[in-house]
Amino acid sequence: MILFPAIDLKEGRCVRLVQGDMAQAVVFNDDPAAQAQSFAEQGFPWLHVVDLDGAFAGAPMNAGAVEAILRRVRLPVQLGGGVRDMRTLEGWLEKGVARVIIGTAAVRDPAFVREAARLHPGRVAVGIDAKDGRVAVEGWAQTSSMTAEELGRRFEDAGVAAIIYTDIARDGILKGLNIEMTLALAQAVGIPVIASGGLASIEDVHRLLQPDCALLAGAITGRALYDGRIDPAEALAAIARAKGGAPTAGS
Repeated sequence: MILFPAIDLKEGRCVRLVQGDMAQAVVFNDDPAAQAQSFAEQGFPWLHVVDLDGAFAGAPMNAGAVEAILRRVRLPVQLGGGVRDMRTLEGWLEKGVARVIIGTAAVRDPAFVREAARLHPGRVAVGIDAKDGRVAVEGWAQTSSMTAEELGRRFEDAGVAAIIYTDIARDGILKGLNIEMTLALAQAVGIPVIASGGLASIEDVHRLLQPDCALLAGAITGRALYDGRIDPAEALAAIARAKGGAPTAGS
């Protein structure tokens, strides 16, 4: 299991939202690149970066901050927010993003996702954000009629590298991951699923290391890291023990 620290970007700063509400943004760092470097030094193997403004605008809005992160750290970065066309997706890949997440366009333009996954195998993920069981789009501002499982199955044979599944009701409120719904999605599709939304404590990390969660590819943690509710060394050590190894900085 990979633990992804989250860097959510709003107006060039590193913030955390509550249930996707831009009006409830808390700024944790004015320098996202410095935050990325801190996560790298703590030993995290990946970064999860979201252009929040881009998700609402439908186009990249925090490109400068993302590029600064890419220059500062050597960790692979998965990036989402405002990726609605091939030009944007390929632009990010060319700049060094390891994996691009497609969210809204996965609902509105599934052919784009399929073509992107075909052209860039292993480098395209689908973001599925659910509110009351239905997929939300446009930065979570709108809810579609599609369920998470229906959307996941749409790309079963497309070659998508991963699905990032977020329970919007849990996001940013530190109430724990929705393990039941996340596992249900992972069992319904053959695509690796990464859990997101609500990871709040080291107990949540240990829960993810239980045998029934073995089919999950990882989890994203945000606010709990910034608030100090999760100690990075303790969390990464627990994951390393579960894998039968020892953690090393930057690995």
